[in-house]
Amino acid sequence: MSDTYPERSFDTAARRWAGVGPYYAMFPVSFADSAVREYTSTGDWVLDPFAGRGTALFSAATQERFGLGFEINPVGWVYGRAKLQTASRRKVENRIRWLGAMRSRYSSQAAKLPEFFTHCYCPEVRKFLLAARSLLDWRRCKVDWTTMALILIDLHGKRENALSNQMRQTKAMSPPYAIRWWNDHDLVPPDVDPVEFLLRKVAWRYAKGRPKLHKSRVYLGDSRALLGRVRKGPAGRGGKRAHLLLTSPPYHGVTNYFYDQWLRLWLLGGPAQPQSPREDCKRKFENRQDYVSILRAVFTKSKRMLTSGAVIYVRTDAREYTLKATAQVLEEVFPEKRLRHERHSLPSFSQTTLFDANVESAGDVDLVLW
Repeated sequence: MSDTYPERSFDTAARRWAGVGPYYAMFPVSFADSAVREYTSTGDWVLDPFAGRGTALFSAATQERFGLGFEINPVGWVYGRAKLQTASRRKVENRIRWLGAMRSRYSSQAAKLPEFFTHCYCPEVRKFLLAARSLLDWRRCKVDWTTMALILIDLHGKRENALSNQMRQTKAMSPPYAIRWWNDHDLVPPDVDPVEFLLRKVAWRYAKGRPKLHKSRVYLGDSRALLGRVRKGPAGRGGKRAHLLLTSPPYHGVTNYFYDQWLRLWLLGGPAQPQSPREDCKRKFENRQDYVSILRAVFTKSKRMLTSGAVIYVRTDAREYTLKATAQVLEEVFPEKRLRHERHSLPSFSQTTLFDANVESAGDVDLVLW
């Protein structure tokens, strides 16, 4: 199977929702769609233990399959949950208006935010974001996780198309660097009405409606722990097992998903500055022993949820260590299966160099076991 990179089209509800959530190491939607079509049939289950923003699960759900995934980063989880279980446009719009009405209560808190926030957002946006941070029950409420996902998309990005001063959309820069850069370029936060801004974004997102999906689920947490609790298959009690494991594990030594998403994590209740978590699964995956251990644990527990004839399709980094370690773990966990490699060179940029220009990228490799 090979990737295709068609021109972006948003003529259906599924295409408008598939891309929800700027996130590092995203599957191309066309790639996930092709893999699901080629290796599963209607009604089959697709498993993704490193779900990211839920692209593989969403692809399964839009093609009359069922998706089950696990994601440890709350940012990716919110994106995935919002795509798989989307609230109605009317309820999301009402929630945004309500947050706008409540924002005046957060004036004093907005004035006390660290210096970065005054350089990044105008006063009305700061108050609105504090209201969203405090009032949205994004873990439990469909309206709130949908609303939060749509706010997170444009929390930072190009100045003319986001709530923030000029920033990357995918990665949040460190506060000292960002402040210096804005000062050097004489950039001040744009004067944005957050309610009007978000209502325009919502109108575009819902213009084709909501996609029709097969019931799918993404869980928030470490898949090493959660996979062990779902022992009877993706469907739950007495459920079936998955016919396809489609995933892309973190690449060795490339990026820290939590550090680089610190601003979106702040909106979800995290600290107001970038921090590197201590857990091995929330760092940059630089320790080789820890990296192999994580891969082995996840794929071993995933195997229990697969049919004997399931296909394992893993996209990984073409750099030597990540590729070698991933292939060895897969052959160790699935010794009964044959392994083939499919190399890809991305057309314009690589996931590896997106976050670290000093890391040489050799593209991606698909490891397919059947």
